[in-house]
Amino acid sequence: MTMQLATGDLTRLTTAIKELDPQPRERRWTSLTFCILDAVWSIQANYKTTVVPLVERVAATLDISNPSVAASTVCIDPLPINRFLEEFDIIRLLETTNKQRTSTRGGITKAQAVLEHGQALQKHGVETIDQAQLLFENPGHFRAVNADLRHIKGEGAHGIRRSYFWMLVGDHDRVKPDRMVLRWFKHHGHTFNPAEAAETIAVVVDRINSEVPARKLTAWEVDHALWKSGRDL
Repeated sequence: MTMQLATGDLTRLTTAIKELDPQPRERRWTSLTFCILDAVWSIQANYKTTVVPLVERVAATLDISNPSVAASTVCIDPLPINRFLEEFDIIRLLETTNKQRTSTRGGITKAQAVLEHGQALQKHGVETIDQAQLLFENPGHFRAVNADLRHIKGEGAHGIRRSYFWMLVGDHDRVKPDRMVLRWFKHHGHTFNPAEAAETIAVVVDRINSEVPARKLTAWEVDHALWKSGRDL
């Protein structure tokens, strides 16, 4: 680790995380568009009262009744990027969502950030969630797309929004070390920045999986367990 933890501290964190009983992902968004909306709006916003209803409103506007499904469900993306960009300009998207900004200082509206994500993905020929998942098998293409997403305002110093977007798409090796996760670590005696939290999660996952449990944990599962626990603190 770049950030060294005492063996005892790491053991205590590992034990505490195991006690959270991290579980596999239960549900997922059906569309790449919904993943973008979630990733952009979830930064500095209440997930349950703001983000989920907002995604559902966008879906309902186009008569999509089930924007999320069980994680194992196979379905066709109901709102590909090309259709989304045809249906929503900035005015309609603001009317359907809200006027929150990516930052209180010079930030663009989150609606604008969503549209820019869609345009960047479309430029690289990525229109659906299935096509986005294929990027994980093509490192060169992934790097090109990821680089363009990094330049959209609201990225932040640690790229949390972008990591979270790829998590939503289906990369279970990434984490979203946001304020809830950092709160959990602080509650357990460690004041980390997002990079340190992500690094610690990766080490803990490796430690737990080296014990040869019946089921291998993913970074996503640990991150989600920490997020839920941190939210409740």
